[in-house]
Amino acid sequence: MATHPSGPDDPADDAEVMGAVDGDGSSQEYVIADISEDGAWLSVHVDDAPTLPAWR
Repeated sequence: MATHPSGPDDPADDAEVMGAVDGDGSSQEYVIADISEDGAWLSVHVDDAPTLPAWR
């Protein structure tokens, strides 16, 4: 995974990123969102989301 170098005044320092599974029971999505920015999110169907061991 690529990293973004940040300096002392970088707005990325204030980012609050969270991940969660959302859905109505019949369809679930894995959502990653920067809750400090409006509209900064992405989602993927739970079955297509990578597992934690696959990220290592």
